[in-house]
Amino acid sequence: MILTDRWLIFTSAGLRATAVGVSGVIFALYLAILGLNASLIGFAISLGLAGCAIGTFVVTYVADRCGRRPTLILLAFFMFLGGLALTFLTRPPFLMAAVFLGMVNGMGRDRGAGLTVEQAILPKTTTEVERTTVFAWYNLTVDAGHAVGALLGGLPAFFRFQLGLPPYLSYQWTWGLYSLLCLVAGLFAMRLSKSVELKERPQRRLKLSPESRPVVMKFAALSGIDSLAGGFLTTALLGYWFFKRFGVDEGLLGPLFFIVRVLNGVSHLGAAWLAKRIGLVNTMVFTHIPSSLLLMTVPFAPNLPVAILLFLLRESLVEMDVPTRQSYIVAVVKDEERTQASGITNLTRNIAWATSPMIAGSLMRFLSLSAPLLIGPGLKIAYDILLYRAFRLIKPPEEQ
Repeated sequence: MILTDRWLIFTSAGLRATAVGVSGVIFALYLAILGLNASLIGFAISLGLAGCAIGTFVVTYVADRCGRRPTLILLAFFMFLGGLALTFLTRPPFLMAAVFLGMVNGMGRDRGAGLTVEQAILPKTTTEVERTTVFAWYNLTVDAGHAVGALLGGLPAFFRFQLGLPPYLSYQWTWGLYSLLCLVAGLFAMRLSKSVELKERPQRRLKLSPESRPVVMKFAALSGIDSLAGGFLTTALLGYWFFKRFGVDEGLLGPLFFIVRVLNGVSHLGAAWLAKRIGLVNTMVFTHIPSSLLLMTVPFAPNLPVAILLFLLRESLVEMDVPTRQSYIVAVVKDEERTQASGITNLTRNIAWATSPMIAGSLMRFLSLSAPLLIGPGLKIAYDILLYRAFRLIKPPEEQ
C-alpha cells in the first residue's frame, strides 16, 4: 500500500498542478473578457492567493485531526466548485467569492494547502535514505503538471480559431476542463489508504515540541526571505522584462517558459543525487547561490540569445533547493509534527510571495527595469548565507 499511496499522491498532485497551470494562463484574460478593469483583476488575483494562504493555515492545524485523506478530498472539491462557478458566473461579487473559496491560483504555480498535506504524507511512503529522491520525483511531477497546464492554457484560442466558438464560450469550456482536473485529483486522493494518517488522531491541536519549535520557526522565517526575493522574480515580471528589454512577445515567451519548467523538473532529480553526496543543506545553498549570480548577469547580456542562455542556466539550478528543503524540514521533526512544520513554512512563503510583486513593479517603473533582477538574487544570496549558518550543524537522520 505504501508504494500505491505514493503514486496516488503523485497523480493527484500532478492533476492539480495541471489545473493551476491552466488557471495561471487564462484567469486574468477571462476576467478581462468579462469586462473587469485592471484594478479588479489584480484584486481577484490577490483574493485567490489569499484563499490559498488561508487554506494552508487551516490545514496546518486541522488536517491531522480531521484526517489527511479527507482534507485532500475536501480541498480538491473546493477547487472543483471554484472552477465550476467561474464557468457559469459573470457578476463580480459572485466571481470574487468563487475565486476566494475555490482558491483559484492566478500565479500558475501550485503552492497551496494540498502541497502541505502531501509533504507530511510522503515520508511515510519511503525510507529516510530515499526520502529526498521521492520528494524530487514529486516536484518533477508537479512541475510537469505546470508545464502541461501552461500549454492547455492556449485552449481558448484553439476553440475560437479552430472551432469558431465565441470568446466567452471558449473560456467556459476551458474552465470546465479545469474543474474536471480538480475533480479527478480528488478521486485519486479518495483511494489513499489508512496508512497515510497518524497512528492516533489527536483530539486537540498539536503543538510543536520545545526541540522542534525553534527549528521550524527559524526555517520558516528564512524561507520567508527567500520567497520575498522570489516574488521579485515571478514569471509575469520576468516575461515583462524580456518584452521591454528585447521586444519579445508571447510567441517566444510561451516556449521559453515551457523549457524553463522542464529544466526545473529535471533539476529536482539532480538535487536528490547531489544531496546523497554532500547533504541537504549544502545542496540547498551551493546550488542556490550560483543560480542567483547567473540571474544577476542577465541584465548585462549584450543580446537576446546570451540573455536567454544565462537565464536557462539559472533555471537549471534555481529549483534544486525545493525538494531538498521540503525533505529537510519534515526530516528534522517528529511524524506528528510534519503537517505543522510543512504548513508553517509554506504559509510564510505564500504570504511573502504574494507581497513582493507589487514592490517589484514599482521598482521597475520608477527606479530601473532591471532592478528586480538584481535585488531579488541579492536577497536570495543573503538567505542562503543565513540558512547555512543556522542549519549546517542540524542534520537529518540519514546524515547523522
